[in-house]
Amino acid sequence: MTSNSTATDTTQTRTNWQVDYDADPIEIRDPVAEALGVLEPGEPFVVTYRDAVKEAGHSCPTASGAYRIVQLGLDALYPDDYPVRSEIEVQTAGPQDDAAYGVMSRIISYVTGATGDDGFSGLAGGYGGRRDLLRFDAFDPDTADPTFRFRRTDTDETVEVTYHVSDVPDGGPAIGNLQGILDESATDQQREAFADAWHRRVQVVLSDDSLFTVDAV
Repeated sequence: MTSNSTATDTTQTRTNWQVDYDADPIEIRDPVAEALGVLEPGEPFVVTYRDAVKEAGHSCPTASGAYRIVQLGLDALYPDDYPVRSEIEVQTAGPQDDAAYGVMSRIISYVTGATGDDGFSGLAGGYGGRRDLLRFDAFDPDTADPTFRFRRTDTDETVEVTYHVSDVPDGGPAIGNLQGILDESATDQQREAFADAWHRRVQVVLSDDSLFTVDAV
């Protein structure tokens, strides 16, 4: 629906979230936004986990894992300054069509701006360009767990972040209610139990740093 739609008497101006998340935001500068007057010079965009959920269209341990991967990677690369879009190369250890790497890379690209050959090429002379800063199957990891590398193009510093997905709690029997939700046979109580168990898993990923390993490369 657009602002001209007439399905309701009033236009909804905010998302009616059914769940709240406890997650620190990510702050990141964008030179193009600063040059075009979207942001004051030196001021960051503030990206929240809810923004990542909007990009993905859902909230799950994969989406929350991707959010934490990029957050921890940028924190390690930029301990004293804001990270800067167009100066961050993202390398994945898996292919673009992989179920985990595909979803995760979309969220990580959303935050960092890093894209493949279809991305923003920059203003005049390539200023702020982000094209070819996202590379799939770029290295061989030491684990089967999702692993990403983040490289500062201005300093060549690189960090590797691994997400230990097998350590994420399984959520218990209530997770089994999903099929009933999908075929519309679940009761209200089953729906509530599923949502509670599902989003507790998401929150664990957003809160538990032991699920991730960050190493300089």
